[in-house]
Amino acid sequence: MKKKKKENENKFHIEYGIAKNVVFILGKIRKYYPTLLFVMGLSVITQSSMNYLWNFVGKFILDILEVQSAAGNPDMAPLLKMLAAVSAVVLIFTVLNVYAGNKVWYKMICVRMRVITERVAKMMSMDYQTLEQPDILDLHEKATSATGGNTNGVEGMMHSIHDIGVDAVTLVVTLTMIVALDWRLIAALAVVAVLQFLFFRHTVKRDKKEVWDKLGNIWRKIHYMEQTTRSFDYAKDIRLFGMKNWLLGKQRDIISEKQSRTIHSKNLWMLNSAVSNGLQIAAMATVYFVFINTFLGGNISIGDFTLYTGLAFSFSSALTRIFNAMGTLKERSMQTDDFRSFMDLPEEDESECLPLPPTDEYIFEFKNVSFKYKGQEDYALKNLTLTLETGKRLAVVGLNGAGKTTFIKLLLRLYDVTEGEILLNGTNIKKFRRKEYFELFSPVFQNVEIFAFPMAENVSMKTPEETDKALCENCLEQGGLKEKLLSLENGVDTQLLKIIDDSGVDLSGGEKQKLALARALYKNAPIIVLDEPTAALDALAEYRLYKSFDEIIGKKTAVYISHRLSSTRFCDSIAMFKSGEMVERGTHEELLQKGGAYAEMFEIQAQYYKDENNGEADNENSFGQEAALNV
Repeated sequence: MKKKKKENENKFHIEYGIAKNVVFILGKIRKYYPTLLFVMGLSVITQSSMNYLWNFVGKFILDILEVQSAAGNPDMAPLLKMLAAVSAVVLIFTVLNVYAGNKVWYKMICVRMRVITERVAKMMSMDYQTLEQPDILDLHEKATSATGGNTNGVEGMMHSIHDIGVDAVTLVVTLTMIVALDWRLIAALAVVAVLQFLFFRHTVKRDKKEVWDKLGNIWRKIHYMEQTTRSFDYAKDIRLFGMKNWLLGKQRDIISEKQSRTIHSKNLWMLNSAVSNGLQIAAMATVYFVFINTFLGGNISIGDFTLYTGLAFSFSSALTRIFNAMGTLKERSMQTDDFRSFMDLPEEDESECLPLPPTDEYIFEFKNVSFKYKGQEDYALKNLTLTLETGKRLAVVGLNGAGKTTFIKLLLRLYDVTEGEILLNGTNIKKFRRKEYFELFSPVFQNVEIFAFPMAENVSMKTPEETDKALCENCLEQGGLKEKLLSLENGVDTQLLKIIDDSGVDLSGGEKQKLALARALYKNAPIIVLDEPTAALDALAEYRLYKSFDEIIGKKTAVYISHRLSSTRFCDSIAMFKSGEMVERGTHEELLQKGGAYAEMFEIQAQYYKDENNGEADNENSFGQEAALNV
């Protein structure tokens, strides 16, 4: 079946078809737990036998009783022998069925867990720019739901394949027995099963279209609200601004929307159940009518009546289940489509990429670079031409929204340019592998994320085995956390956050940003990028930290981003951004003499710090003197 994108759904959604999805699921089983295929086969045989085995037992018992009654001399020995033999057979099948059923149950979960790992790995390997697209986020939510339980998507298909196998074996055995007696009964039961299936399929389609496909966006909203309301990052604002009722109102609206979809789904399936039960009653009445007439005609014994009646019900139930299972398989296959659509999102073809130049000289050139965020009409960065030379310090300044962070994202290649090009030593950076290109940078961002791991791993950003604890300690001291480190009983082995360990330590905003500086020092990349990492510090602390950090990094290339001008004095060049454009470029002295936007911004900030420190006795620690006057 040719893959096709549905126009009325997520544009990244692909329909693979049931057959291909079955092959896909079996492939995952073979990859992770191949013994599951054998156990599933054993379970199919034993479970299907339990559907009709007792029908034969009942017939044999009645036949023996009928013979004994006709002889007028009942002998219980044959009956007891048969019961003992049958009980032994049933016991063996029951034990095997329980064993296989439990193995199937947990091994299917294990396969799903491995598939979830694939999804998580895919999410972490996707390029940063793609992650912000709403269609991608919705598709990820659907992929998450498709791996989120034993009745959905991936694991649900495994159960469907198993259940269809059970009913298929039951169907073959019962069909072989009944068709010899009256093929018309088979036809009648098949008609009822087909009618049940058609209505079931109608319900599945409506449920997928009217409920499942509409829930992707809702799940994303619910996930966001849950993360926001329990996150420490938002906890202070929620309490101090009294946001509880407001946020609860938003959450109630989202939950209400989900609830209405869920109720609609339940109503659809309640109607399906009513129709199915009505048809099943008609089928049962037909079976009894046929076999009663056959028995009264003397064509079958009472034992045969019991056997064929039981087989007919087993056949009818198996046929109905197999049709419904096919419908369920289709539903779960469509959910698996969501998972596979996400996993098959195109990745960058880096087969022809060039290796990074083996050099210590890295020159970056922005040539007429413009960038526009997806869905936005205005450019975030316009016609930027700029060169960053090896070992130089570049300060990128401007008010919030001037385009500074966008510039950094393009430099780091978290985004690709909309127009123009960025060159590294004369080669377009798109020609290098992203992973290798990322190794050139030690970035420090304004929003510092702390992981619930020991402090050393939060600095190295590597596994415990790959982490040099002595180097971590040294980098933390250089980053300004020496006193904090000394106050911790376990030093760099201290667990951060209380999510995993109740004794975990949380850091203040300023401490987090100093830890981020330690990360940059530990990575020891040739280019340092600081994107307003000191926003949580006061102006004096920011200036001193920048100055100290600048001395530590030595001859490395550095880019300092800030809307405050603490870093400009010791930088070789300053780029002033305004409304997405670089409006000025030069040294601190050159831009002051020019009297433009930079000079105006500097004068405002310098005057503020002079006023703040006016009259202080200890001018040695005065940022007004040290930063405003000397900068």
